[in-house]
Formats: sequence, C-alpha cells, structure tokens
Amino acid sequence: MARTGEPQDVPKSRSATRRHASRSTVVDYVFFVFGGLSAVWLAWLVLTESFEWGWFLILFFVVFWIVLAYLVLPRLHRILTEIYVPDYFIGRARTSDGLLGDPINLALLGSEAQLDDAMREAGWTRADDVTLRSSGRIITSTLVRRSYDEAPVSPLFLFGRQQDVAYQQEVKGNPAKRHHVRFWRCPDGWLLPGGHRVDWLAAGTFDRSVGFSLFTLQITHKIDANTDIERDHIVSTLLAADVGVGVSVIRDFSTGYHSRNGGGDSIETDGDLPIVDLSAVVVDARGATVAADADARRLALQERRPVPTTLGVLLMVLRILAGVGYIVLNVLDWHRFVDSELASEAVPPDQQAVVSVALGVFMGVFAAGLVLYFLLALLIFFGSNWARIAAMSYSSLIIVFSAIDFFNGGPQVSLKNNLLGLALDILVVLALSSKRSRLWARRPREQRGRRGGFAPSAALLAAVDAPSDDTTVR
Repeated sequence: MARTGEPQDVPKSRSATRRHASRSTVVDYVFFVFGGLSAVWLAWLVLTESFEWGWFLILFFVVFWIVLAYLVLPRLHRILTEIYVPDYFIGRARTSDGLLGDPINLALLGSEAQLDDAMREAGWTRADDVTLRSSGRIITSTLVRRSYDEAPVSPLFLFGRQQDVAYQQEVKGNPAKRHHVRFWRCPDGWLLPGGHRVDWLAAGTFDRSVGFSLFTLQITHKIDANTDIERDHIVSTLLAADVGVGVSVIRDFSTGYHSRNGGGDSIETDGDLPIVDLSAVVVDARGATVAADADARRLALQERRPVPTTLGVLLMVLRILAGVGYIVLNVLDWHRFVDSELASEAVPPDQQAVVSVALGVFMGVFAAGLVLYFLLALLIFFGSNWARIAAMSYSSLIIVFSAIDFFNGGPQVSLKNNLLGLALDILVVLALSSKRSRLWARRPREQRGRRGGFAPSAALLAAVDAPSDDTTVR
C-alpha cells in the first residue's frame, strides 16, 4: 500500500506546483498590463500639465518624450509582441522591448577562445559590456566625434538571453558609424532547422548613423538596410586573416520576416547563412585568457541583482523619504498643521480637541505604514516574491484611487498636487513587474543563498512564461 501511494503523491505535488505557478503567472501578467496602462496615463498627465507652465513647456515636452519613449512604448511593445511574435527560433534576434531585432546571418563552429583569436586576427575589436561608464563614454565620443574602439553595443536577445560577446570595427573619424556583430552561444544539443549543428549564431550589421527608433522614439543607431554586405564583410575578414578558417553556406536559410528591425530600419537579405568553421584555429595565450575572463564576467552578471529590482527599491525609498519629510515638517509646526486642518473642515470648537487627537493618531498610523513599507523594500531587495506582489498591490491601489478621483471630478493630478507621488507609484509597478525582476524574485529556493542573483532553469522559465521580454527556443 505504501508503494502504491508514493507514486500517486508525486503527480499531486507537481499538479499543485503547476497550479501555483499558473496563478502567479496570471497575477504577474495583470500587474504587467496594469503598469503599461498606468504609464500611458502618466504620459498624458505630463503632456497636459505642460500647457500650464509657460516657458517650462519645453522641459515638460522633454519629460513627456522620456516617459513615452522609455516607459510607455517599450511596455506596450512587450505586451503586444507577446501576442503576435513567435517565441521560437525564426532567424531573428529580439530587442529588450520584445520587437524583432537584427537577422541571424552567420553561424560558427569552434570555442570562444578560437572565436576571439580569429576575430582579433581579422581586425575586429571586442566590445565593452554595457555599463554606466561605457554608456557615458559612447555618448561623449559621439558628441565630440572622438574614437572609441571598444564602444558597447545595445543588447539583443536570442535563446532567452542577450549576446554573449560582440565585436566591431569603427569607421575612422566617425564614431556614429561602425561594423559590428553579436554572437550567441547555442544551447547544448541544439540544432539549426534542417539538423545542422553549430556552436555559435551571429547577427552582423553596419551602423550608418545615430537617430530615433521608429517604434519606440528612443535614440539608437540606424543600420544599413543591406545586411548581406556586412555578413560578407565579416566572412571575408576572417578568410583574409589566414588562421585556418573554413566556410560553407546554407542557401535560402531564411527571409527578412518583416522588413524592419526593432529600430524601424529596413532589412534586405538573400537569406543565405554562411557557417564559419573555426575548429582549426590555433589559440594563443591571450585568446584563452580573454575567453576565461568572459566566462567569469558572465557568471558575475548572472549573480547580480536585476536592475529593475534595484530601481523599484530605490523608488520605494524615495516614497518613504517623501513621507518622512511630510511627517517631520508637520510635527515641527504641529499647531499650524492642526489649525489648517480645522479651518479646512470647519470643525465646531467643542470637537477641535477630538480632531487634534485624531490627527495625531493618523500621523502615527502613517509613520507605522512607512516602517512597513520600508520592510517591504528590504524584503524585495533580498528577493522576496510575496513582498514584491504586496508592494505592487499597494502602489496599484493608490493609482486606482487617484484615477477614480481624477475621472470623477475630484482633485486634479498636477505638479502642485500629487503628480510626483503618483509617478513614483507607477514607476514602482513598472519596475517590479518586469520579467527580470519577476524571475529573480521567483527563483528556486536552492538558489536564494547565492549572492544577489540566479541562473534560471528551463523549468523555471517555462513556469513563468508570460509576458516574455526575450526570445526562447522550443
């Protein structure tokens, strides 16, 4: 009897786990969509508020563009692309906003050390990782037209992750133009459609200028439409390096599949896929060292706390500091505060003492609420999923109540009223409902002891498969 019961307990446990994962997915998706709708409302409020501030109109339009380009449109694209963009390999990378990115136009065989050695011999420079320092340096170099050979490239996603490594050749004297190619290591045992085994896939394009994205209005590099020219340029430089490279070609491997990339740039391709064999490349000491250092950096990145989680906690802290300031200012001038409240409510003299006590109780409850909110922020910082849900629920309630008052003719949301507080709550929902924050908070229990990060398993990715920011492989 015991043996009969044991196997029956396993599927029941798995079924319960799936139900729990499904409920969590639905909750996260609701917050994900709600954050997008709230961001649309925030953009509208900023736009309408701008007409009340005269010469500050220009500043408010800049703020409106930032909210629209970096909050509203990216979230809307993530929601919509989850519906209509396939989440399996179709020969295209994806942007961080979920849009189709550059075409995959190159495949390779060989180790990372062989890849690095061959690319260096072919005259390519390994790109820096995207950090605050490197991002600031590329902006400066573009404005002053100063060379930056190791300038980082924006992240594109394939196999559910951004590129493992990127290389580039800068056009001398013009940092806005450059040859560049991103490489993704293929998962173990993965085969191309048709059964071809390769170790790396790559997307090579040529940056021709800096401009605005057609789909998100963000500042980005614009690529040359004919991606085949850049693909052939990469192959020709590897062959010219004479390091033992072999090349074969899969004809008509793919099509453009939508004629634009994530920045709105046109794409033209004949669909051929060269496979570059680097297995005969002899690795020097530098190549082996670079590859080892790259593996260490990738591991360190996996262990980092996601940026959206950190941002969400910082926004919560700003909310707390604003509340503490409100308490301190009113307590320091308590009589004025009480008198102003009594005057605004027209309280009879015999009830003024009661109202004063009630205000004191309210201030104490408000202070206790700030303490609890601070504890939630700490728990989120250390990876608590229920605290993340609680914080998003709290901010969402404030947003809903503000919207009800706003649309029912109540106090208008303005810079003089509560626009900044409302914006903080909307940003908290946007940050904590992002996929990276969601995955980190819902990582398996055995990974919670690791310092600040995780490496999501295939089972975890399947359990939280909505809404997706990246491309995965089936």
